[in-house]
Amino acid sequence: METYLIAIIVGVLCAGLGVLLSSTVLRKKLEKKGQEVLDEAKEKVEVLKKGKILEAQEINLQRKTDLDRKIQQRHHELQTREKNIQNEENRAKQREITLSQKLEETNRKDKELNVVKKNLGQQLEVVNAKQAELDKFLQKQVAQLEAVSGLSVEEAKKQLIETLKDEAKTEAMVYIQDILDEAKLTANQKARHIIVESIQRTAAENTIENTVSVFNIESDEIKGRIIGREGRNIRTLEALTGIEIIIDDSPDAIILSGFDPVRREIARLSLHKLVTDGRIHPARIEEVVSKTKKQIEQEIIEIGKRTCIDLGIHGMNSEMVRLVGRMKYRSSYGQNLLQHSREVANLCATMAAELGLNPKKAKRAGLLHDIGKVPDTESELPHALLGMKLAEKYKENEEVCNAIGSHHEEVEMTTLLAPIVQVCDAISGARPGARREVVEAYIQRLKNLENLALTYPGVVKTYAIQAGRELRVIVGAENVSDEESKLLSYDLSKKIQDEMTYPGQIKITVIRETRAINYAR
Repeated sequence: METYLIAIIVGVLCAGLGVLLSSTVLRKKLEKKGQEVLDEAKEKVEVLKKGKILEAQEINLQRKTDLDRKIQQRHHELQTREKNIQNEENRAKQREITLSQKLEETNRKDKELNVVKKNLGQQLEVVNAKQAELDKFLQKQVAQLEAVSGLSVEEAKKQLIETLKDEAKTEAMVYIQDILDEAKLTANQKARHIIVESIQRTAAENTIENTVSVFNIESDEIKGRIIGREGRNIRTLEALTGIEIIIDDSPDAIILSGFDPVRREIARLSLHKLVTDGRIHPARIEEVVSKTKKQIEQEIIEIGKRTCIDLGIHGMNSEMVRLVGRMKYRSSYGQNLLQHSREVANLCATMAAELGLNPKKAKRAGLLHDIGKVPDTESELPHALLGMKLAEKYKENEEVCNAIGSHHEEVEMTTLLAPIVQVCDAISGARPGARREVVEAYIQRLKNLENLALTYPGVVKTYAIQAGRELRVIVGAENVSDEESKLLSYDLSKKIQDEMTYPGQIKITVIRETRAINYAR
């Protein structure tokens, strides 16, 4: 626009100059020049005008595009919210329908129960009336019998009892003789049948897996070094690990027997390190066992982490991860607890996905449902309640906590996740070959035996060995004297007799030793 004004002014000046000069030719030239400048200025103005218009159009187009995108995004968000609200309304309606059905069923059962109670009350009145009539009739009959026989009721009872005793003795003697004769004929056959049936019903592989480990050695010469002079090495190892070490004529093998898998693993790894190193004496044994215990604890943490990674479970407290790792060294009715928990977790995830629930949350609850079986300290609470308290302590989801605590119905189920965990636990435990009740009862008896000895003052450690036929009790020398240790052994044997049920007999061995330790620096 400025250029256009300048051109006009220049044209005007040129025209004026032409007038002043009064020269026609010059005026024409100037007019022609002015016209050219004016035309050029108009062209530039048009170009600038079109450029500005294009820029404005581009800006308007960009703003329109951004506005359309925002409108579409907002529309999509609104659709998503409406869909979520609709889903929640559908779930609420379904829950309302379910609750209504349950309420109707409860009311119907209450009505039926009231009718049954009313009928029972009427029947009870009729029975009581008939019973009264029967009592009167019996009294009348007894009076007539006493008058006819000349005997009282007590005398008649005594005579009848004596007669029945004689007849019963005679019949019993005949019956017993027949049984003895038949037993002599079929004794061998019955014995074979019982033995075969017992072998078939007993899972020997489970018992071995849960109570015995085998440590292989290169030669039998190592057995003597493990035993040590006067048996001091093997006694030290047994006292530190609580595992019975059986060294017999088995070629190139040592048997480690104990009901606690963690102790057996510590004993096995300690023996492997001692045999590999070659230095086997009490001080070295104590050092190796201490290091092995720390190694096993670290391995337990790694097992827990690996299990959580395999199952896709994240964000779990480190202490809960460690407890998951401890499940590898725990069995439940002969079934490995970690394997059982992983199986339950996968079943829960599958079932939850089929029912439209959160499979990750279900898998987490399935893995942790038996976490109360592996605490660091013994508790009187059932394992389900203890597991729920542990989960609450380490900030697990409320639904997960309820599923853990209610899978044996100790607490009320408040979520749909709880019955899924309960059902999957039953599926895993009830499949053929999964569990053996006898093994679990055996292990529980050994634990009770150890815990009973720990109730006495001065007792430091207790170990049940030889399949529960021997209990070794280690006492502190500064707290218990030699005479008190003898009295402790006697009192403990009496308490075990009175409070526990067990086959055969149990040997109680109280060990008291004095150590003097100093360091040369």
